Formats: sequence, structure tokens, C-alpha cells
Amino acid sequence: MGGQSSSTQTQQSQTAPWQAAQPMLQSILGQIGTGLNNTGLTAAETGALNTLQSNASQGNPYAGQIGGYAQSLLNGGGANAQVGNVQGNLGTFQSQLTPYANGNMIGNNPALAAQLAQIQTDVGNSVNSQFAAAGRDFSGANQMAYGRGIAAAEAPVIAEQYNQDVANQINTANALYNAGNTTAGTLSGMQQNYLANQGQGVTAAQSALDAQNYGANATLTAEAQRRGIPVQALGLLAQIGVPIAGLGSQSNGTTTGTQQMSGAQQFATIAQGIGNLLNPFSKKFSQSS
Repeated sequence: MGGQSSSTQTQQSQTAPWQAAQPMLQSILGQIGTGLNNTGLTAAETGALNTLQSNASQGNPYAGQIGGYAQSLLNGGGANAQVGNVQGNLGTFQSQLTPYANGNMIGNNPALAAQLAQIQTDVGNSVNSQFAAAGRDFSGANQMAYGRGIAAAEAPVIAEQYNQDVANQINTANALYNAGNTTAGTLSGMQQNYLANQGQGVTAAQSALDAQNYGANATLTAEAQRRGIPVQALGLLAQIGVPIAGLGSQSNGTTTGTQQMSGAQQFATIAQGIGNLLNPFSKKFSQSS
């Protein structure tokens, strides 16, 4: 046979670590309490924030110039301002060289005509004087010698000038071609600069907007500091005070236990109970006898 007995106990405990250091910790907590009254803005902080706010209210003094710069870039920054001049220069160049390039100037050289006339005069005088001295001027032989002499003298000059005119024509055509390419490249470069300036204008436009919003953003920054400085001070104090407040601990608890009794223990308990019940009767019996 078996039986059980139970018991209930209530316990209370308290911990106080670093008890020797508690006076110092209490002093620190006291200073933290004093510091709670000093988390507001100092006079210097207030003055600095007021200065920032005053400057912010005046805006960015360069906002107008930045805006004008951005607008100029968005309009191309004057990259194509010289397009007309470049095209005009090409037109003038073409008009001056076109007669040479299309061959109209081959054999059409006033200077050559004067040179040939001079050759004709010189050769004619020389030939005619020789025949006149011989008494044969204006003869058939005189005329033949005159023609051959002039032809022989003028032929190299005419050939050389022809070759030069043809070379000039070719060179002029090449010059016009190169001038066209150069002008096209110049105009293309201007257009690329125009587009590049517009791209920079987009960036500058954002800078212009930032300059316009400078006052408002600076005011918000100053006000954020006005709010944040006290909160930051409180946070620093809390980092010290909260861990100290959690150093000690106290706990309450109830413990309930159950014990299993053996057969002998139960028999002794029952026997003791019966003995206690019979004890009065045994005293009476002994007195009556």
C-alpha cells in the first residue's frame, strides 16, 4: 500500500550586484536626473539655428544666375550661333572657285592673252627684220617664217597654261569637296555641342531648382536640429540610466512538493494515530484498578 504527503513553501529573493559600487551608481543616477533638466537648447545652439533660419529666409543669392545658366544651356548655349557665318563662308568659297572647277577658266586667262601678244610681236619683229634686210619682206617665205616662228614660240606657253588650268580645275574641285566636308563636320560639331549643352542644361536645371528650394530645405534642416538636439541628449542619458536601473532584481515564488510514503512509514503513522486514540482509555483503566 502507498500514500502521499504534500507541502507548500513561499520564497522571496532579492539581488543587489556590485553592492559596493551602489553609492557611485546612485551618484551617477542623481547627475542624470540633473541632466534631464538640461536637455533643451543652449543659448549658443539657439543663436546658431536662428542664424541658419535667417539665412534660409533670404534664399540662395545665386538662384537667378543658376536659372539663367540652365536656361541658356537648354537653348543650346549658343553652339549654333555661327552656323550662318560658316555656311556663308562656304558659299563665298564655292562662288569664287566654281568657274575654275567647271572648266570655264581653261584657256580664258587675260594674262595669257597679253603674254601671247607679246610673243607674237617679238617673234614677228625678229622675222620681219631679217627678211626686210634681205629685201624679201612680205614675201611668201616671210609669211611662212613668221607663222612658224610665232607658233613655235607660243606653243609651249599655251600647252603649259592648259596643263596648269586643268590642274587648277582638279585642285579646285578637290578644294570644294573638302570645303563641303569640313563645313559639314563643323556644323555637325556645332549641333553636337548644342545637344551636349542641352544635356548639361537638364543637370543645371536641377541645380536651379535646388537653389530655389534652398531656403525651405535649410529651414527644415534647422528645425530638425532644433527638435533633434534635445532628443539626442535624452537618448544619451537613457543609454546610461536604463542599464543601471536594471542591475538589481527581486522575485517572489511558491513551491509545492509531494512525497511518496513507504508501507512501514504508513503503518507507523497509523499505529501512532491508534495509540493517540487509546491513550485516554488506558489512563482510566489504570486508575480504576
